[in-house]
Amino acid sequence: MNKAELVASVAKALGKDTSKASAEKAVAATIDSIAAALKKGQSVQLIGFGTFKVVARKARIGVNPKTGEKIKIKASKAVKFGAGKELKSKLK
Repeated sequence: MNKAELVASVAKALGKDTSKASAEKAVAATIDSIAAALKKGQSVQLIGFGTFKVVARKARIGVNPKTGEKIKIKASKAVKFGAGKELKSKLK
């Protein structure tokens, strides 16, 4: 599912009173709010769905697959998502 399909699904779920444009604004606002919280270093917990959090990756040594040369990979931050119990149970 891509963003356009998600917007269409949200518009359908909200009913005939909701336009596709307002559903798109709602999806964009949700994504922007999650991104803003993660940028501040906060985690975002959606009960029943899961948790988004920022994790620190240590600097490490990697290998260039073409040349076999060892390279230094800098420390970085990444987003980690952990599925909630309810979401996991729906996938079974």
